[in-house]
Amino acid sequence: MQDWVDHVIWWQVYPLGFVGAEAEAVDRTEHRLDRIEGWFDYLLELGCNGLALGPVFASETHGYDTVDHLRVDSRLGTDSDMDALIGAARAKGIRVLLDGVFNHVGRSHPQFVRAEQDGPDSDAGRWFRWKDGRPRTFEGHDLLVELNHDEPAVQEHVTEVMTHWLDRGVDGWRLDAAYAVSPAFWAAVLPRVREAHPDAWIVGEMIHGDYASYVQESGLDAITQYELWKATWSALKDANFFEFAHALGRHDELLPTFVPATFVGNHDVTRIASTLDDDDADIAAALLFFVAGTPTVYYGDEQGFRGIKEERVGGDDDIRPEFPATPDDLAPYGWPHYRRHQALIAMRRRFPWLHRAHAEVSGLENTAITLTATDGTTTLVLSANIGDAPVPRPAGDIVAAADGVENDLRPHSWAVTVRP
Repeated sequence: MQDWVDHVIWWQVYPLGFVGAEAEAVDRTEHRLDRIEGWFDYLLELGCNGLALGPVFASETHGYDTVDHLRVDSRLGTDSDMDALIGAARAKGIRVLLDGVFNHVGRSHPQFVRAEQDGPDSDAGRWFRWKDGRPRTFEGHDLLVELNHDEPAVQEHVTEVMTHWLDRGVDGWRLDAAYAVSPAFWAAVLPRVREAHPDAWIVGEMIHGDYASYVQESGLDAITQYELWKATWSALKDANFFEFAHALGRHDELLPTFVPATFVGNHDVTRIASTLDDDDADIAAALLFFVAGTPTVYYGDEQGFRGIKEERVGGDDDIRPEFPATPDDLAPYGWPHYRRHQALIAMRRRFPWLHRAHAEVSGLENTAITLTATDGTTTLVLSANIGDAPVPRPAGDIVAAADGVENDLRPHSWAVTVRP
């Protein structure tokens, strides 16, 4: 396992939205990637040291309909702009993760254009899955055509792409829609990628399924922990910490096999601050940084950004907004959330063993939970109260806490203490 992953905390950015790019591909080049570089100090001051980028490759619209995995989308810039971004990140000690969309491509991908011309049995046609003479599409999205992962040429292509960008300085890959790809595909691809880049971190997007078995069979380092994400916001919304406790038990069972990638927000889901009120959204962040995992903060969540995902064309726009030119342009009411995120990330830096520590549920009610974690020397206690009355705070020095927490936990507040 790569040692650096034990200490990385990602700030995830959806680039096309972040920089205010056009909704569809353009026939000109806009040099916008440097806008992301302008937020590196903000990222570091937050306490993060990793930049997890959404799609940056040439695509038709939203980035997940790729047409060229080896070329930067012209709405973002050029390959040289990407090299400059990676170089600037490396100079500041920031790791870079790319989003690899290898389950499907856009219909304008040159190989699919040839496949439609030459037919399913052609060299190009064998790159794709077909049914009744028609290309199979991903989850009903007609513009996304599925790759044939049994085809050796597809395995060669994905190996080439992953290695190409690792050669250029990125540190790892998020594999989009990994749950739709056979683990045997990754078992064939990843050993060849790791020959040149043994320290690369490869995380797969898994919404459902047997997480541990998929990691073991595929050779991935981690998967995205959607089960814990769902239990976090649902438990807080429904005042049912028993749901979170159950999911946490299943989460801890994964740790002997791998450390999951954890989050409370990303580019595909309604913002946590639109699901919960502000205080409970901060409790979700406290849970994120206390339990084991490799945490990610979705850009804007640390400022309390709101946004609702809708199942329609353009339904992701609200959760993938343009960021302002500088941090000074952010609204003043978001900074208290930022400072609480800073305190939680500082806790994670002070106690890095939390990355893979089992969190024991040492107190549990519908509206209150106490979690305990230890490295054998130091014991930390997280207590959270989503009830309407104060509850006693566990004894010990406060490491991080909601505003106004002293001897009691006020309603909808939290604290992390060091057990005396």
